[in-house]
Amino acid sequence: MSVWRALVFRCFGCLCVAAGFGAAAIAQAQVVALTHVGHVRPLPDGIEVQSGPGVLRVLALRGDVLRFTMSSTAKLPDGGSWAVLPAAREARVKVTPYSSADAVGFDTPDLEVRIARSTMLTTVLDAQGHVLMRDASPVEFYKSDKEGDTGFEVWKVMPRNEHYFGLGDKTAPLDRRGWQFTMWNTDHPYWQRGTDPIYKDIPYFMAFRAGKAYGLYLDNTWRTTFDFGKERRDEYSFGSEGGPLDYYFFYGPTPKKVERDYAWLTGTMPLPPKWTLGYQQSRFSYGTAAKVRAIADHLRQDKIPADAIYMDIDYQVHYRPFTIDEKKFPDFPALVKELAKQDFHLVMITDLHIAYLPKDKSYAPFQTGEAGDHFLHNPDGSLFVGDVWPGAAVFPDFTQQATRKWWGGLYKQFYSYGVGGFWNDMNEPSVFNTATKTAPLDVVGQVKEPGFKTRAITQREMHNIMGLENSRATYDGLLALKPNQRAFVLTRATFAGGQRYAATWTGDNSATWAQLALSTPMLENMGLSGFTMTGDDIGGFLGSPSMDLLTKWFEVGAFNPIFRDHTDKGTHPQEPWAGGPAQEAIRRKYIDTRYRLLPYFYTTVQHASETGIPVMRPLFLDFPKAASDGDPLDLDAPGEFLFGPDLLVAPPRYPDEVQDYTVTLPPAPWYDFWTGEKVTPDAGAAQAGAGNEAKLATVTVHPTLAVLPVYAKGGSVIPMQPLVESTEQTPQGPLELRVYPGPDCHGTLYDDDGISFDYKHGDFLRVDYTCASSPHELTLHIGAQKGTYPAWWKQVRVLVYGWPQPAEHATALLDGNAVQGVQYDAAQHAVQVVIPQNKNGGTLTLRN
Repeated sequence: MSVWRALVFRCFGCLCVAAGFGAAAIAQAQVVALTHVGHVRPLPDGIEVQSGPGVLRVLALRGDVLRFTMSSTAKLPDGGSWAVLPAAREARVKVTPYSSADAVGFDTPDLEVRIARSTMLTTVLDAQGHVLMRDASPVEFYKSDKEGDTGFEVWKVMPRNEHYFGLGDKTAPLDRRGWQFTMWNTDHPYWQRGTDPIYKDIPYFMAFRAGKAYGLYLDNTWRTTFDFGKERRDEYSFGSEGGPLDYYFFYGPTPKKVERDYAWLTGTMPLPPKWTLGYQQSRFSYGTAAKVRAIADHLRQDKIPADAIYMDIDYQVHYRPFTIDEKKFPDFPALVKELAKQDFHLVMITDLHIAYLPKDKSYAPFQTGEAGDHFLHNPDGSLFVGDVWPGAAVFPDFTQQATRKWWGGLYKQFYSYGVGGFWNDMNEPSVFNTATKTAPLDVVGQVKEPGFKTRAITQREMHNIMGLENSRATYDGLLALKPNQRAFVLTRATFAGGQRYAATWTGDNSATWAQLALSTPMLENMGLSGFTMTGDDIGGFLGSPSMDLLTKWFEVGAFNPIFRDHTDKGTHPQEPWAGGPAQEAIRRKYIDTRYRLLPYFYTTVQHASETGIPVMRPLFLDFPKAASDGDPLDLDAPGEFLFGPDLLVAPPRYPDEVQDYTVTLPPAPWYDFWTGEKVTPDAGAAQAGAGNEAKLATVTVHPTLAVLPVYAKGGSVIPMQPLVESTEQTPQGPLELRVYPGPDCHGTLYDDDGISFDYKHGDFLRVDYTCASSPHELTLHIGAQKGTYPAWWKQVRVLVYGWPQPAEHATALLDGNAVQGVQYDAAQHAVQVVIPQNKNGGTLTLRN
């Protein structure tokens, strides 16, 4: 590396703003850059390079995962991480040192690291020497005399054909290229396209170029920024107003591999309770026990499948968390039991703040919290008090392990009643009576946490992890109260790694067609950012949707991981029956479909809990080489997304448009999920994929209110079940296996009891399926059951689509023995046959 560039005092405008400094600090900022290699120290697992008093260290955690840390002094960042798992931070592999007249670095089996001696610019290449990531200019550090914080800015070369995804639920297109973002959790109701920042801070992105991908995670909890070519045409950047310059690089080359790497680094979501996959009904607020009962009764009377009802803050005494207004809810335990008898789980809101009631000895959350020193303080040592829903409120210091344990214990009574889950809201944190609508930057907490040095911490550093640690405290507390029951926590604000503790949603959206369209890229990017269980407020939270908009939102929402209908006070009703029987019938169809797809959905969720591969995802994740120009397929197919590996959902780009639109289909045979017909592409619409490896196709769709186009991939086996009104009910009838012939035909079914952790000890069920087909024959192999959990079905109905005509001559053999009752289902364009369940598996052969 190098000697330091001399300290330069200059007004550098946009760079300083990008790094997060206020305008008043710009003129006083000192700018320092590391510009060439000085002393080099090879390490068994990497390299350390000094440049004057500064230092860069690059470590290989695995052959395909690197950690970069850099400092403007000789001391490198050495604190703990709120996001990265300890096992990942401590992992190491041996490297092969590299040194030449031009550069130093090292090699792993997968990557090459080169640091230019004359410029300090770092390049990461794959094992074949192809450049993956390259510095555009030396890293610069900015020190503000006013605040005393050292910020930084990192600039990377941005190839013309590279695209960027992630950063959580930013209100922007799926591809982040051309946009700039700030990471600062913010309660921002009435957000629209381009509003930034909002509720979440996930400083991770995936770069994708010509079918290959890498990931970059900046492990910094301060206010950070990411710029993908907005300021400089051919460069992207990331920076912070303070904290460590500590980032991780991980190589695919496939997008799915990058997602697995990010999950290895920050963790996966725990397998959620099965009931959270069902339909969830909410509004602000069902404010009395009578109203909650009426909603539950109406859902059951109309035979609308549903699993959860939410209670917003009106159940509380003067909006004070962890209280129940006994006038509105005179026998709350009885209400919970009544709902359970109807197979409903109750989800209760518990906002992050605690009512400030120093003279009220009956309000235990404040009294016990104050006694345990669990609240944030002003710089002078007094409690920080801000106005939120209950009026004056205090805020827990979740960077203390003891505080999180205290908070988790506050759920004891609610959980003992049988409440199903909890909803952590307002946890950016939101504060009503400050200019910034959050806690001032000098509000102080204490880091008292294993793996961290005990020290004071201000909101500059802790603000972005308040929601993360709030949901962590809730999740851990629920597990402590019921160790063998999966906990459900829904959080609004969070940080990288928050998927380990909570599901999330996109916050206070609005009831507009534009926000329905925006919800898909927001949820896709949340999935890519580690959060599989995500959703939005169906119908929009702010404002009243038209009935057609509400219906379309139900249709799309049925294929979102979290399916919750929620709206604000003062809006029109938007339960499924709103608008009359015709609208209700359409919405019920899609809710019914979701419940029939539960075996497929739950299997995909379980896979996500192991791998980090999201349920709702962009097309390029599964088809990285599909587009002819090497760009992500999604750029040509806006609005489309995958629901698991085998279903493609294709709303129009503008969901209120009435003219015909084109659906782009990735390489594979595709079948209309609703009719079973094999899709015939538009004439002349096929085009070659990258390297002529595959072909795309398009199909023209005429939009109608009642139909959302959904397609099943050829080469899939999709398990489905008879309709139930709740996940608590056992399906009555055969398991349905929908077989869509095509290349590499396979599928999987996973099941367990849906609520306990017994599956970790073998009490689960897994069956793998494969199939092979020729023009007049299909063979389906049903694997032997793995695990000890019993199957709920006694028979299996197999439907094979795309069967050649005349289908009435089809015959079937099961393990070589003739099977009677082969039928052609004209409505589904499929041959079907019912066979007995056999835990040892078997082989079914259909011939024409």
